[in-house]
This record gives sequence, C-alpha cells and structure tokens, in this order.
Amino acid sequence: MPSSVALLITGASTGLLAGGASCAAVQGGLLAGAVTRRRTPEPAAKPAAKSKPSAQQAATPLAPVGAFLAGKLLSHTVLGALLGVFGNVLQPSPRTQAVLLLVAGVFMVLFALDLIGVKGVGRLVPRPPASFGRLMRRSAKTDSVATPALIGFATVLVPCGVTLSMELLAITSGSAVVGAAVMAGFVVGTAPLFAVLGYVFRRSSQALSGKLAGLTGVVVLTVAAWTMISALQAGGWVSFDAPDTKAKASGPFLVEGGDGSGSGGGGESPESGTTPVRTDASGRQIVTLTVTDFYVPTQFTAKAGVPTTLVLHGKDSGGCARAFTIPELGVQEIVKRDGDTEVDLGTRKPGTLRFSCAMGMQTGAIEFKKDLS
Repeated sequence: MPSSVALLITGASTGLLAGGASCAAVQGGLLAGAVTRRRTPEPAAKPAAKSKPSAQQAATPLAPVGAFLAGKLLSHTVLGALLGVFGNVLQPSPRTQAVLLLVAGVFMVLFALDLIGVKGVGRLVPRPPASFGRLMRRSAKTDSVATPALIGFATVLVPCGVTLSMELLAITSGSAVVGAAVMAGFVVGTAPLFAVLGYVFRRSSQALSGKLAGLTGVVVLTVAAWTMISALQAGGWVSFDAPDTKAKASGPFLVEGGDGSGSGGGGESPESGTTPVRTDASGRQIVTLTVTDFYVPTQFTAKAGVPTTLVLHGKDSGGCARAFTIPELGVQEIVKRDGDTEVDLGTRKPGTLRFSCAMGMQTGAIEFKKDLS
C-alpha cells in the first residue's frame, strides 16, 4: 500500500497540473450556474455616483465557489475511501491494476479528442444521463444557500477523464485512508483554478469556454500518455527507462564460506553496503535491492538455474518506491521503511524479470543468464 501522504501529494499535483482544467471543462457549466445564480439583487433606485465595491461585495463570487468545492471535496473523499475498501477486498494483481490504468488512459484520450473537436469521438465518451443534467440545471437556478454545496457534491457523478484515473488509483491503493487521501488531494489541487474560474464566471461564463476546451484537450492528452506509459511499465510489459549502466550489479559472489572475490565484478552497493548479487554458503543466490525513495541498483545480472531470493533493503524508504511489485510473478510487497523484506524468486530460467513501483513510475530489471563469464 503506497503512503497516504505520497498519494495525497500525487493527487494534489495531478489536480493542479491537469485535473483543474479537465474538470473545469466538464463541470464548468455547473460551477457557472452555482455562481451566477447566487447574485444578490441590487436595490432598484438611486442612480447615484459610482463607488468602489466593498470587501463583502468583492468576496461574494468566491463564497459560492467555496461551498461548491467543499461539497466536491466531501463527496470525492468519501468515494475515495469506498474505492480503497473495494480495492482491498478484491486485491487486484499488479497486472490487473495496470490494465485498469490503461483503460483510464484510453478514456482520457477519448475525452481529450472530444474536447479538441474531433468528430465522432463524442459518442464514445461516457456521459451522465440527460435527466441528471436537467436536474442539475434546475438546481442551479435556485437561490438556496446550500445549492452550490449540493451541486459540488453531485460532481462526483460527472467525472472528467483525469478524475477517472485518480479513482482507479484509489482502487489500486487497497486502503480506505489512502483512497480518501488521493481523491481529497486531487480536489484540493483543482481548487485554485476553480476559484479563478468562479470569479470569471461571475462576470462572463461564456468568455473562455471555447479556448478552455481546446487547451484542456492538449493537457489531458499529455496526462493520458503519461498514464498509459506508467501502466505499461507497471504491468511489466515494457520499460521506457534507459538502462543505468552505473547502477548495474552482476554476480554471483561467494561471500559465505569463500573469499568473497566472486566473478562478476559488481562490487558493493553504495547505499546498503552489501554486495548486490551474491551466493551464500548453501548455494542460494541473494539479490539485494536497496529502496530509499528510489531503487538502487536498477539493473542486475544474475545466474539462471539457481534458487534465488530477492532482498528488499529498506533504507528510510518512502513514496511510491515502497509499493514494490513484480508483475510477472504477481508479487506485491510494502517495503519496510528500515529493514529487509525477502521475496522468493524460485529457480529462474534465462530471461529478464522486471520490477517496478505500483504506479509504474520507477522500474528496474534482473537479467538471468546461464553463463556470467
């Protein structure tokens, strides 16, 4: 399970960089209705001299926006917690999680192309029922104090493409707390743009609609590409990271019952102070991966046909790196912040075994060979 703080930050940064524009394009009409319908009528008479607006008048446009965002924060946080519980019950495998992220990426691409104006794509984009849209528009015309909050709460039923990817991330977290954190962080990240747009919509809800849609489409396409690349890496199907030759370790090394000189020349890991690939006195091959906020090394060469144990050496580990996966084997481990976690790899045939963090952002590989000479 990834750190709740790490995913809170991930959700907030995603909301700030892409989610704000994406959600504003989808939910901007509801926001505009909540804001523009909340105006207080001015008294008719007195065509007197113009004066500067008071602080209370200036703050009026932001008050309904705050209520709108408060309702949205509440509904998305509850949804995130429920999705986390759902994911914990199902406990999807790393490759199932990767497929879910791929699906989210595909929806985001369709959503982006629809915003840009590509013909024929709109019918493929999931949309809320027309009756729900009519209900929201009628609600937006009322002057109830609770209206903006209720509309904001209901936006959970009108997700944008980026929201969908965050919802899938909440599922894969497998925790109510972490799921709630990622969704709450996402809404907080979208808040600055919504506040600005709320002020603008107070004066003209149509001024930026066309340009906003096109710009959002480009941003969401970029986020979709990042999501799909991460999904492919999280599934262990490909790796887009360039091999780090400086962080490559090879073996085997005889360190118990021998002189420790070995034949691979890989030396010691600068992070853990232990030999990355070694053979113990019983003949078992030990591969040690040091986990901080990153993986060190990221590339190993080990001997095939030998019983092998992978040791995840946590050294003040944090972030996504703690959620370690080997998609091919269905391995999911939460690395200890400080300490060792062992994973039995069995006796491997020649080939490459890829590993990554649960989000596919950090990757590495162990290449098993028959002959290491």
